[in-house]
Amino acid sequence: MSTLLIAVCSFFGFIVAYHTYGRFLSRKLFHVVADEPVPSVEQRDDIDFIPTNRFVLFGHHFTAIAGTGPIVGPAIAVLWGWLPALLWVVFGCILVGAVHDFTALVLSVRNKGQTLGDIAGRILSPAARSLFLILLTFLLALVIAVFCNIMATMFNIYPESVVPVWVSIPIAMALGMMVYRLNMKLFWPSLVSLTLLYLAVWLATYYLPEWKISGVEGIPLLNPTMIWVGILLFYCFFASVLPVWLLLQPRDYVNSHQLFVGMGLVVVGLFYAAFMGKADVATAAPAVRGAIELQEAGTPPIFPFLFITVACGAASGFHALVSSGTSSKQIASMKDTRFIGFGGMLTEGALAVVVIIACTAGVGMGTIVGFDKDGPAARAYAHASPDAVIDGDIDAFTLHSDGMLTGREAWTARYGGKWDDMKLGEQVAVFVEGGSNFIEGIGVPAKFAHCLMAVMIVCFAATTLDCATRLLRYVLQELGHSLRVTALDNRYSATVVAVLMAGAIATCRGIKSDGTWGEYGTGGNILWPLFGAGNQVIVGLTLLIGTVYLFRRKAPVIYLLLPAIAMLIIPLWGMIYLIVNPDPKIGWFAQGQYMLGFMGIVICLLACRLVVESCRAVKKLKEESAQEEKSDEHAENR
Repeated sequence: MSTLLIAVCSFFGFIVAYHTYGRFLSRKLFHVVADEPVPSVEQRDDIDFIPTNRFVLFGHHFTAIAGTGPIVGPAIAVLWGWLPALLWVVFGCILVGAVHDFTALVLSVRNKGQTLGDIAGRILSPAARSLFLILLTFLLALVIAVFCNIMATMFNIYPESVVPVWVSIPIAMALGMMVYRLNMKLFWPSLVSLTLLYLAVWLATYYLPEWKISGVEGIPLLNPTMIWVGILLFYCFFASVLPVWLLLQPRDYVNSHQLFVGMGLVVVGLFYAAFMGKADVATAAPAVRGAIELQEAGTPPIFPFLFITVACGAASGFHALVSSGTSSKQIASMKDTRFIGFGGMLTEGALAVVVIIACTAGVGMGTIVGFDKDGPAARAYAHASPDAVIDGDIDAFTLHSDGMLTGREAWTARYGGKWDDMKLGEQVAVFVEGGSNFIEGIGVPAKFAHCLMAVMIVCFAATTLDCATRLLRYVLQELGHSLRVTALDNRYSATVVAVLMAGAIATCRGIKSDGTWGEYGTGGNILWPLFGAGNQVIVGLTLLIGTVYLFRRKAPVIYLLLPAIAMLIIPLWGMIYLIVNPDPKIGWFAQGQYMLGFMGIVICLLACRLVVESCRAVKKLKEESAQEEKSDEHAENR
């Protein structure tokens, strides 16, 4: 019954937080009122600025902020045990992530839909604007590179997902045309769009051929992963420059429906399996793993790396970029900011909780695992045939007659190896496996369940790619305008630069267990800590900007200042650890990952400088306030 208790308490906690803490922040701290002017109306251009139905915007916002972030992070973080991952997801989401997202959205709406860079320049100092824009450039390029790698890996693992994912693009564009050009009501077109997408999933599962890419022999840079990355970046260019109503918004809306249906099926299956005693988090995985066991596996210390690894599942600076980059330009009423900002992050937290349960109790329901002569390989998936189990060292496990592992043994096969074995794409596939087990339990065929889950996740990642490329284009245009680089002050040239930057990072090579270099595009596991740490640095800085904003309005700052301090100390600590560590399996420079080490140093220096700018802004405000008090006192004396 622990699974039911975890799910019910977590979901109930998010609902209570929305109606209490979220309402307090909206009404008492930021004094949000419904009739405030919004940029989507005052600056409407029907390209970027367009007033949007709150439910449509929620779909766009949620799918853009979530992507595979709340899936990858928690799917790896349960390596330290399900309890610390769960606690950080729930409390971090409520006290840090949702506060951060709501703050960024309100600040942007009240500053004419400007991005965080412009807001930093207005609230802190002109120098802070350029510094923040450079920092955002690094982060967004990392986001695009990481999610391209994840999508490419998922295409390689689940080739049956390729056709439905690409079919979703014309479906979304047709929906945009029907709603915005033919003025059709939203309900029926969106229902037809979702039905067509599921039809594509069904056809891909049973009738269409799998789309596998073999790569070009003799050219290492053209391996299957990098070919997919190139195709995805080519797509990103067009997704960034098209009007937001034509692809980005309707695609996110359809994907949000797909996500809610998928999550709903998983949750129903989860409750059914738990109620029937077929799934139990407590018996499937350890609550907290021992320090010695983790050390022997080469796992980095739980503090600060649990927080960095969970990343988007609890707090994500990328959300502030979405809030200030696209969502603030589509808010139709100021009262929608709590629903979109605070509510969107809480929904992402609910998804992260589902991921944790799927990667523990779900995987414990049964997994097919391949073995080799050196020990558990754990790289065959539940949709494979039992023939995937081959002879080898299986003394530590008890195989069922159908080649399945269950309970703690199934979880151990996935998480009992070395830290180096935790690959981003494969850990996402663990969630696909666990979630599919729940869906299969309520009567959905296994093969269709796996394709459904894979398509949901890859489409989810695609929405983040769309949004991140558009946001990086905005940032580069602002940076070009600020630095007077006219070549960047154009949406097409800025998008080309964005795609090329992300492509250069995406080629990062991983390190094999024997210390040799892996193929190009296999460095996702190395990129993730830099992404997670840089992501949370943005959280801290955004909350710091919000703190200065509230200080100027003479409002209480403690609700933003405390999480801001935490989200600056934790990720900077983690990045410095990875930069200076001499261990060739951990340290970036020790591994020869000089690009990542350089990016880490730049992010740390920019963050420290922005903290200094924030302190100067507060000091200046205090001096101005003191001068005003003296002037008032002098006037009274006269």
